[in-house]
Amino acid sequence: MEAEVQLAQPRRAWEVGRDVLRSPAVRYVGAILLLALAYYGCAKLAQSLRYTASVSAIWPPAGLGIAALYLWGLRLWPGIFIGELVINAELLVGDSGLPFWSVVGQQTGNMLEIIVGAVLLRRLLGPKAGLDRADQVLGMLVALATATALSAVVGTISMLAGGVIEPSEAAEFCRTWWLGDTAGGLVALPLILTWAHDFRGSCRRMCTWEGALLIATVIGLSVLSISADEPVTYLVFPALIWAALRFGPAGATLSVALAAGAAIGFTANELGPFFRQPIDHKALSTQLYIAVAALTTLFVGALVGERERSVTELAESKQREGTRALAERQRIARDLHDSVSQALFSTILHTKTAERDLEREGLDPGGPVARSLKAIAELTAGAQREMRVLLSELYGSSGDQGLVAGLARHAATLGNPEGLTVIVRGPEPRLPLSPAVEAQLFAIGREALANVVKHSAAERAWVSIESSAGTVSLEIRDNGSGFVAGGDRPGHYGLASMRTRAAEAGASLTILSVPGQGTIVRVVTPQDQETRANGL
Repeated sequence: MEAEVQLAQPRRAWEVGRDVLRSPAVRYVGAILLLALAYYGCAKLAQSLRYTASVSAIWPPAGLGIAALYLWGLRLWPGIFIGELVINAELLVGDSGLPFWSVVGQQTGNMLEIIVGAVLLRRLLGPKAGLDRADQVLGMLVALATATALSAVVGTISMLAGGVIEPSEAAEFCRTWWLGDTAGGLVALPLILTWAHDFRGSCRRMCTWEGALLIATVIGLSVLSISADEPVTYLVFPALIWAALRFGPAGATLSVALAAGAAIGFTANELGPFFRQPIDHKALSTQLYIAVAALTTLFVGALVGERERSVTELAESKQREGTRALAERQRIARDLHDSVSQALFSTILHTKTAERDLEREGLDPGGPVARSLKAIAELTAGAQREMRVLLSELYGSSGDQGLVAGLARHAATLGNPEGLTVIVRGPEPRLPLSPAVEAQLFAIGREALANVVKHSAAERAWVSIESSAGTVSLEIRDNGSGFVAGGDRPGHYGLASMRTRAAEAGASLTILSVPGQGTIVRVVTPQDQETRANGL
């Protein structure tokens, strides 16, 4: 007996490092540090555009922090805490000279703001909302305003306790803090939520020539409206509405961020209509400008999202209803086939048996009983043909073989004492049509052929199916008696049925007929892109 002993090979250093980096603990610490870095960078950007040494018009880190905890979980709160800690430590050692406990109160208020804001967002919006509904925008506004009010109150109290501000300044100080955090949240929070909700779809929407033109227009109008000496601040609003209408929440939030950045940047560099105002009015004007622009654009974008979703849901609902109706028709057809069709077939067999019995008994084959049996056989055969047509209509589709084969098979079942010849031509491959549209075209073709049999007295009919230039066309032509196409035909519903089916399929229907020269029925419908892409 032999035994093989395989010694464990030492693991390479890079394999060990890879496993360490993939461990949940390391990834969690990395996420915290990355969030702390992003929060700190966003805060430094806001501070670089502040109007004075102590006043920033907006505070985007509030929106960044709320969005991060809302999207990726409250367990990342240490990242916000670290970022806030570094920012506030700089305030302690810098030129601001804030008391220690005032800085502690400020950090406490900001942490409460972000955690409470994320919790309220989850309660009011649910997980990973895309702000594509008006109620979601309203819920975000309620959560943000509540959270920022909490931070403003705690911060104001801490500044009063530290003697940084006087009691007479508390109301204005609290208002400025609250509006600054709210305006900053209205810029950063929707931008992150909408793009995180569907990043690839947002990129596809914006990475077009119209998207590039929109961004250039928003930037240009923002620069023009803020840098001009005349009061044309709201000149950028048409571009914001354009962004919301054409690009939805993703374009709306990006455009608002660009417009807000231009307004703050120019004002901080002593340009535009805001910088000439006193510092309290300057901050208030900027904050209200950003808040109004953001809310207007967000609500318009949400309404656009609701409209697009309603159109999609309506199309899906119609497709589901069509599928259920088709299944119900097929169930009825199966029941009729198993009951009525079999009964008719049995009736024909019994009639033939009775006729043979008459012959064996030597009765007159032209007598009344024989004539009655013959009439019963003819009526039953006619009912059987009508049943085949009815079953085909109830099935409501061309079957698994496609439209061309289905119409060819149906044409072979037509009964006409004068001997109608029907020629069906079309491509062998399956046509690029959805099942619902194919069913409607088959029903139109079936109805047109039924009219040929019943009313045209034609000797020949031609059915042509073509697929080209992104469309599928169905044409039924005969050499029969024709009719006045524009006239009313009381009691006849075939033409109305064909028009209704064509409208439901999104197709165009044309009926051409001249008395004595036959009739042409032509249906043209767009190809189904999904079916075409799947190679069907």
